Amino acid sequence: MSDKTKSGAGQTAGQVSGGHDRAPEQQEPISTRKVVVGLVVLLIAAVALAALGMLTRMHGNSALAQRTDEAAAPTVNIAPANPGAPVSEFVLPGNVTAYTDSPIYARTDGYLLHWYFDIGARVKKGDLLAVIDTPELDKQVAQAEADLATAQTNAGNAKVQADRYSGLVKSDAVSQIDTDTFATQAAAASSAVKSAQANVQRLRELQSFEKVYAPFNGVVTARNVDTGQLISQGSAAELFHLQAIETLRVYTNVPQLYAQTLKHGMKVPLTFPEYPEKSFDGVLVRTADAIDPASRTLLVEVDVNNRGGELMPGALAQVHFRTPPVGQTFIVPSAALIFRREGLEVGLVRNSGDGAVAHLVPVTIGEDDGANVQIVSGLNPDDQVIQDPPDSLIEGERVAVEKQGENPPSAGGK
Repeated sequence: MSDKTKSGAGQTAGQVSGGHDRAPEQQEPISTRKVVVGLVVLLIAAVALAALGMLTRMHGNSALAQRTDEAAAPTVNIAPANPGAPVSEFVLPGNVTAYTDSPIYARTDGYLLHWYFDIGARVKKGDLLAVIDTPELDKQVAQAEADLATAQTNAGNAKVQADRYSGLVKSDAVSQIDTDTFATQAAAASSAVKSAQANVQRLRELQSFEKVYAPFNGVVTARNVDTGQLISQGSAAELFHLQAIETLRVYTNVPQLYAQTLKHGMKVPLTFPEYPEKSFDGVLVRTADAIDPASRTLLVEVDVNNRGGELMPGALAQVHFRTPPVGQTFIVPSAALIFRREGLEVGLVRNSGDGAVAHLVPVTIGEDDGANVQIVSGLNPDDQVIQDPPDSLIEGERVAVEKQGENPPSAGGK
């Protein structure tokens, strides 16, 4: 082989060798960029997946909260307020009490010697109800009377001495100092007599309480003592209970709407369950002249004659008030009423931006037949009344309306 040929072969081999040395330097930047691009793509994909997961969870939480709120909202039935006739007469429950009601207590200590009237007995003012034996008090009276006699004797002697010295001092037979001393002693003895007299009087008055008398005409409704029982003065133990029942007081609470229609002296019929076919004539004698802010009612007293003894204190009466027609009334079921500390309320359904919500309004009732009641104030013709509200219903609470119905056409209204 010639040198030229070897030279060409060497060059070719050198070129090939040089080509192999430059190839890694050219390929390294391309591989790095691919790795970086891959990492960026993976990062973007991870962020996208995380964002998608967050959006999915937020949507799920929102849907869950919405479903929870919908499930928590109570389902209610509603019906329109049914108009009733204007009220010309309304009936209210009344509490019957005795005209005078008094417990009888002892004013002295001792033992019950005897009692003379039992429950149900009619007594007159001044009748002797019982006698109390007070041996200790009797001894105290005797001692006080003896102390009074001693004080009177000492006072008499002191006065004699004072008068004697007053006469002698004029002739200078005694000193002025001795005269003043005896005068002072006489004055002190006189005061001691008055004190002893007051003590005797006090004990005698206590002694007079050994006999218990009726303070007014009435009937004995309770006797809580018996012969030989230990008696202590004060209000710890009641001996008798006395009530005057010839005239009875009937108290009732009239809704504010009718307060101005009541007049003193007006006739008010009364009925009682034990006399279903009979009415008793009562007279409105006084009112509280102030509306109770808790119930928005006026306390009224009606007196009824009971000289026949047909009625008894503690009974329940139905008080019938006749008034000029007053306002528009509505009829709702009794189950629609809500009884709470704030007073009597009715639940209504109002529409808002968030859907149906509950609205509680205070109401005043008129007649009540048990199943339905007459609402005389608090409702409007377009109100939708919740028929059977849950006990937990609050103002502004979202509710789900299940169905609408109609209230009964009548409920005690005239």
